[in-house]
Amino acid sequence: MLAAADPALVERLLLLSYPLHPPQKPTELRTGHFSSLQTPALFVHGTRDGFGSIAEIEAALKLIPARTELLPVAGAGHELMKKGNRDAVAQTVVAAVRSFAGSH
Repeated sequence: MLAAADPALVERLLLLSYPLHPPQKPTELRTGHFSSLQTPALFVHGTRDGFGSIAEIEAALKLIPARTELLPVAGAGHELMKKGNRDAVAQTVVAAVRSFAGSH
């Protein structure tokens, strides 16, 4: 919300498990500021996140006029990382951030 209010604040955003809506309440979207967001944003989101499905996140990203990318984490919930995937998810996110930060 702060970046939407002041686009000069940061060059890019990394949003991990953005809580699009409360679990089981898909009509209570937290996207009111999305149409004002001018900062490029990379969203990392689990495919089993109760705060928003991948389809819901994809639809919400269309509201943002700035460049956006979505990195889905297969099988992950809102926590993204568990003991079994911690290293792989961390490496994937780092690579995605580097790529996103390097592109214009």
